[in-house]
Amino acid sequence: MRKELIEDLYKRKERIKQMGGDERIKKQHEQGKLTARERIELLLDPGSFVEINPFVEKRNTDFGLDKMYLPADGVITGYGTIDGRPVAVFAQDFTVMGGSLGEMHGMKIAYLLDFAAKVGIPVIGLNDSGGARIQEGVDALKGYGDIFYRNTIYSGVIPQISVIMGPCAGGAVYSPAIGDFIIMTKNPSCYMFITGPKVIKEVTGEEVTPQQLGGWEAHAMKSGNCHLVAENDEEALMLVRKLISYLPLNNLEDPPVVKTNDDPARLTPEITEIIPDDPMKPYDVRDVIRAVVDEGEFFEIHPFFAPNAVVGFARIDGKTVGIVANNPKYYAGTLDVDSSDKIARFVRFCDCFNIPIVTFVDVPGYLPGVQQEYMGIIRHGAKVLYAYSEATVPLVTIILRKAYGGAYLAMGSKHLGADFVFAYPTAEIAVMGPEGAAEIVFRKEISAAEDPEKARQEKIKEYREKFANPYRAAARGYIDDVIDPKYTRVKIISALRVLETKREKLPPKKHGNIPL
Repeated sequence: MRKELIEDLYKRKERIKQMGGDERIKKQHEQGKLTARERIELLLDPGSFVEINPFVEKRNTDFGLDKMYLPADGVITGYGTIDGRPVAVFAQDFTVMGGSLGEMHGMKIAYLLDFAAKVGIPVIGLNDSGGARIQEGVDALKGYGDIFYRNTIYSGVIPQISVIMGPCAGGAVYSPAIGDFIIMTKNPSCYMFITGPKVIKEVTGEEVTPQQLGGWEAHAMKSGNCHLVAENDEEALMLVRKLISYLPLNNLEDPPVVKTNDDPARLTPEITEIIPDDPMKPYDVRDVIRAVVDEGEFFEIHPFFAPNAVVGFARIDGKTVGIVANNPKYYAGTLDVDSSDKIARFVRFCDCFNIPIVTFVDVPGYLPGVQQEYMGIIRHGAKVLYAYSEATVPLVTIILRKAYGGAYLAMGSKHLGADFVFAYPTAEIAVMGPEGAAEIVFRKEISAAEDPEKARQEKIKEYREKFANPYRAAARGYIDDVIDPKYTRVKIISALRVLETKREKLPPKKHGNIPL
């Protein structure tokens, strides 16, 4: 082969690797951001990245595009490994026309999604883009549409993780939104929104900064769109690596098994000290979770959103599990609009990817209030019922303390298909709390008594002894066993081991209609 052809190949590749040039790369670094190629190198195992379609170029030539050279059309796509396991990755290059998405830019990402689904590996998107390439008109919109379609079709087939590392505005936000997890950095130039501050001011008169409107605080604490937050690019990429370590490559695989030094027979007596005797006293359920899981390591998802519910990944007996829990430290652990969405989405993700779910219950009910009703607590609360009822993965539930009313049913109860339900002696399983129940059931007796308060306390005690304990439910077979908290880890491991061969099929149908 002629030497000059080989030399030309390397010159072309080198030119592509220069991205937007030294000046724009310098500006990227001044903003505290890595370049697209630096991000990929840091994310993947050293030397594992293989680029796909590096020579793809724009086809549109309108509005001066014919005079512009856009290396790789502003997006780098390919595959590599994380801890030796294959993943597909794309990184938008802000140094090339602001990472704007044109027809061929979109084609490269769509192709990568098709490739990832075909070989059954996760897709990680590193988003840093000014949005649609206006000069390309409807061709740019087609690029987005092609991506959204594949995000949807491959949902539940391969994990899809998005990292927001710069601007992500307009239609660009929908690809991350359709995916499974969104990670954002705290960089001031990192934000996502549908309509920007200028448009909002013109239309509504409201003044807001990009960070106030779409920064990490807005989405991690208020909207719930952001699942994990990182200080900078480097930390964000390490979070991706950690998240991937818990997940299977696709829906036909089981999650990875990790060797652990944590004894499966280890007892958990500390739980009796964590949970107060007084059912009205709060505690942090994450302390219970850490006491049970391997080596106390819990990877929480959505830590800043709806804190009255806790969800995340851990390992028990070396195997990945999804953890769902009420947290009495916030709003007494009640279910509200946001926590219902948080739980339902997480349960459905775990069910998609063969991850067993362990649920810790301490819930006094749904959060009462006019605003909650107006916001649709009926619809949102129903999502939790739907998610658990639909799940076919192993389901193990521990009732720690309160389990009242419809919220008891929703939190992985036997009635919705849980495989094992265990309860502590402190569990109170009833339609409502003893105090409220006594007021309703014994209202006439209390009001007619010589000492109404004394009568009230007696009736509360009577109701608690009869209903607000685990034994009535256990007598009916709704609870498999009442256990000493020190055996929590042992019981869960035993249950998960026997459930490894669980097989359950739902009735044939196109798909259900979850109350969105």
